Amino acid sequence: MRLRVLLTGAGGLLGKKISQIFSTSHEVIGVYNTSKPEGNYVMSDLSKLDNVRKIVSEIKPDVVIHAAALTNVDKCEEDKGLAKLLNVDVTREIAKSSNQHGSLLVYVSTDYVFDGVKGNYREEDEPNPINFYGLTKLQGEREVMENSSSFIIARTSTPYGSNPASEKDNFALWLIKKLKNNEKVNVVTDQITSPTLNTSFALMLKELIESYKRYNFIIHLTDASQVSRYEFSVKLAEVFESNKELITPTTMSEIKWKAKRPKNSSLNVEKANNVLKVNRPLNLIEALKILKSEIIDLNV
Repeated sequence: MRLRVLLTGAGGLLGKKISQIFSTSHEVIGVYNTSKPEGNYVMSDLSKLDNVRKIVSEIKPDVVIHAAALTNVDKCEEDKGLAKLLNVDVTREIAKSSNQHGSLLVYVSTDYVFDGVKGNYREEDEPNPINFYGLTKLQGEREVMENSSSFIIARTSTPYGSNPASEKDNFALWLIKKLKNNEKVNVVTDQITSPTLNTSFALMLKELIESYKRYNFIIHLTDASQVSRYEFSVKLAEVFESNKELITPTTMSEIKWKAKRPKNSSLNVEKANNVLKVNRPLNLIEALKILKSEIIDLNV
């Protein structure tokens, strides 16, 4: 069945790939503010909450994928009012408007809802964010559960891909360019996540929406590997045939971040492996090989 999909954050790292993947079989209307996406889109400032209600009312989507957020972790710590507005208040209005029009709401959340003490978090584990970004995303999850009668909360982790996130390179693209230019980089060894290729995330999400009929649940949609930033960087260098000796191990205490980062926020993907039949979580080498194939013509 062809669905009408309203996608917020359509110009972002995840949004651009979701739009590309979903547009192969569904009608996608992307919403953006500053980073212009491709395809069918509308420009709107969702921080003006009346715009949220207006867009959902006019488009009448079957599915709303809410991928827009303030994801800059340090910016959230610096400007808590803005973070609350964009990550909580906007989400509340989207949940209410989606519910009013009978739309399935897909809320893109994060591994940062966890404190990082144990890692390999399951969907049922108790969230306990240690920075304001994680707190606002958790509050967004709760707004979705309280205000929508048909929802999926899809948590992901450390997304990367062949397209920049707005005007800024994601970690993988940044690293590829640095290594190509023979520049040394410092990468932390003591932060473990589940790095997720945006293509993989979009394919898993598309299959989930198309094939899974019972909604109102949380699912971890990440790739399968649980690695440190340093391990990720070394594997990327190997796949891209770059000089991994340029990568210097360091620790989070040596990086001047304003917000705390969880030490091990990796996500368990057993549920995704059980639910999905075709597009399951990838291991790191599989994902990096796909990334390489996607940017083979990219001048990085």
